[in-house]
This record gives sequence, C-alpha cells and structure tokens, in this order.
Amino acid sequence: MPRGTIKNRDRAKQINDFSGLKYGTITPTDLDGLIEYHNQAYIILEIKYNNSKMPEGQRIALERLTKDLFKTGKPTICIVAEHTIDDPNLDVDVANAKVRKYKCNDKKWKEDCNGTVKDHIDNFLSWAIPKPGLAEFLKKR
Repeated sequence: MPRGTIKNRDRAKQINDFSGLKYGTITPTDLDGLIEYHNQAYIILEIKYNNSKMPEGQRIALERLTKDLFKTGKPTICIVAEHTIDDPNLDVDVANAKVRKYKCNDKKWKEDCNGTVKDHIDNFLSWAIPKPGLAEFLKKR
C-alpha cells in the first residue's frame, strides 16, 4: 500500500469528540496534516470544504504553532487549502487542493494564492532546505 494511503477506512470515519476537553472557552482543534521534513522543516496542512470559514480559535492556534515551530530554528509553513468534493464518500486529493492562504515562519498570512498544496510545498522546500539538487529533484516528482 503506498505511503499516505488510508489504511483503515472504517477507523478513519470515526469522529473524535473533544467536548469533554473544554478549558474556559478553549477546546481542542484538529490538524489535517503535518510533515516533519527530515528534521529540517515543518509543514502544517489544514483543508476546508469550499468556502467554509476557519474558526477564530483554530486560526490563532495555527498561527502560534507556525511561529513557535519556526523559533526552533526550522523553517515552517502552514497551508490552508480548500476542496469542492460534495460527496462525503469520495476522497479529497489534498495534493491538488487549491491553496487559500499560507503563513510562513513568523510572517503574516499571505492570501489570494494561486496553485495547489503540492505546488506550495515543493516551492517551500526548494528555498527552505538549501541542498544541491533539491529543486531539480522536486521538479521530477
């Protein structure tokens, strides 16, 4: 089975109930994806359906997580993308999801983005990880 493929679809359909973990007005948020890239960089992914809004608490948490991970000395990007798959029985191709906005390191959110999640990750890695031949390697994938 290829890496990244859902191994147990029945378990993936289970919903985590965080309602018992309320601290004042704070409850847990979820992340849709996290890549720790060879101990050199972090990539955080959040995927939304169509034009659905990101809750304010989730936005704050993702901003702070991105900034805090960058403080460790590793380049970090948080990508918020969207998909338009209406049928809940169909898989979302995250690599080809349209990027809505992203935050890199301690910079402000960049909105009105073009490109896919894969485009943005490949671009980020090409400048964040200074290795001979990395840009060429990414182009071939």
